Amino acid sequence: MRLVVVDVGNTSTAVGLWSNGRVSHVAHCDGGFGEASRVVESLVKLLHSPTHPLSHSPTHPLTLAYVSVVPKVDRVWRAFAKSHGLAFRQVTYKCFAVKKEEKIPLSNSNSKLQLKRGDKVPLSNSNSKLQLDYPKPETIGADRLADAAGAVSRYGAPVLVMDFGTALTAAVVTSDRVWRGGVIAPGFPLMRDYLFERTAKLPRMKIGSGRAPKIGRSTEEAMRFGALVGYRGMVREIVAELKKNFKTDFRLVATGGFAKWVLKDLDLPFVIDPTLTLYGAGLVASGDFSTRATSVPSAP
Repeated sequence: MRLVVVDVGNTSTAVGLWSNGRVSHVAHCDGGFGEASRVVESLVKLLHSPTHPLSHSPTHPLTLAYVSVVPKVDRVWRAFAKSHGLAFRQVTYKCFAVKKEEKIPLSNSNSKLQLKRGDKVPLSNSNSKLQLDYPKPETIGADRLADAAGAVSRYGAPVLVMDFGTALTAAVVTSDRVWRGGVIAPGFPLMRDYLFERTAKLPRMKIGSGRAPKIGRSTEEAMRFGALVGYRGMVREIVAELKKNFKTDFRLVATGGFAKWVLKDLDLPFVIDPTLTLYGAGLVASGDFSTRATSVPSAP
């Protein structure tokens, strides 16, 4: 199955092709809907080319697998898909089994499990690769769901997924493949921009190489030290607290544009997977939760 995958974030939009569990032709667009939609159009044209190895049969409509944390553009993308003859599949909490409690009626005397009226037992779906155990699943960001689905498929469970974007998000999936909740903290862009916007003299810090100075001997170096050492300390503390709370040694997986920069030289065994969100979105949209990649394909 071949899908065009779109991940709309707060500061950029990622677009790629999803084909049988592999993600390719990834583009990161900072110019909003206009730039991203043109990339999608070029990918659709590519897939309709009979000579391309990923060519798509014209007898079946292509699908646009869609992840968004910006609700105001959802209608625009839906209309775009319709105008280009694309099926539109949006990743939401409804794509997953919601783990909840259900009242069980009074059982008969022949039942091995004796329940009285009003007893509750967990409602589970053994066919689902990922269930949601969350009071209000509709409030979970679509990108966090895609990340979790992709991580469980590629790396198994228990797994802790951290997405280093505009915000830093973390999702916990326990060994029974249940999404238990997560963490949301300011991402590096927010911290950098806030210092610049809310102070009179501090400059907008550049990302740089990802190495902290021994000590700040200029304003720029002092900010870089605070950003790198402080931010890595926050990541390390979040991981330690979640491991303690769940008494679990999670597999650590990271994605997002700032993952490589933040995690460089950090003494935690993170796997950095830059295509995880797109992969998870394709996985959910295709309905294939059983795919298990033996290695992580890198985008060309």
